[in-house]
Amino acid sequence: MAAERPVIGITLDLENGGPGQYSSFTWCAVRENYLSAVATAGGLPMAVPLFPQLGLEYVAKLDGLLITGGAFDIDPLLYGAPQRHPSVTLRPRRTRAESALLAAALHRNIPVLGICGGMQLIAVALGATLIQHLPDTAPTALPHEQPNPRDEASHGVDIQPDTLLARIAGGARRIAVNSAHHQAVGTPGRARVNALAEDGVIEGVEDPDHRFCLGVQWHPEFGIDPADRTLFKAFIQASGEQA
Repeated sequence: MAAERPVIGITLDLENGGPGQYSSFTWCAVRENYLSAVATAGGLPMAVPLFPQLGLEYVAKLDGLLITGGAFDIDPLLYGAPQRHPSVTLRPRRTRAESALLAAALHRNIPVLGICGGMQLIAVALGATLIQHLPDTAPTALPHEQPNPRDEASHGVDIQPDTLLARIAGGARRIAVNSAHHQAVGTPGRARVNALAEDGVIEGVEDPDHRFCLGVQWHPEFGIDPADRTLFKAFIQASGEQA
């Protein structure tokens, strides 16, 4: 018999619904390539809805947790910022639910992969602060909200040595990534920085005290660089191993 695939929880987005949308009522969604990237890498994708009070129960049934990105931001109050930039968009229920899932996953010591906003959530949980709007704070930075399609590369990132991401990427020192964010990690707290954009913007973090808790600012589910597929394979492999 084939070995059982590790069960990977994938967080959903929450949409209010309305005219011209999938439903007039509140609905959940996830981009298909998150699911297919996990399945292709050997995992069993499971969509996880956003019920903060059920975080412990969901994580008890998972072997790994994937926190997805989305068109929203983390409340600046959670990292001690006294003011909110006008560009910041909040989804409080999603942030509460994903925070509960992340805390439960870290407590169980199961692997966690955060993508884009998921990476920022991991960073904030590790004491980081966020730059609320890159064009204002770093006007000479690269266009991190790329004008070209998301399934194309936008810029390169430099993998930092002596990190989990460096071990996963093998000999790759710079990889091509897409870019779809207007915020970034400012001060990393106790998170270890594992990737930097060509302009110095932090593009990846990891928890040095956890066996696999890693976040990247780009979207590896598009498989633009060979390192993207390697990252998913390493995540699934770690999820199939006993802690």
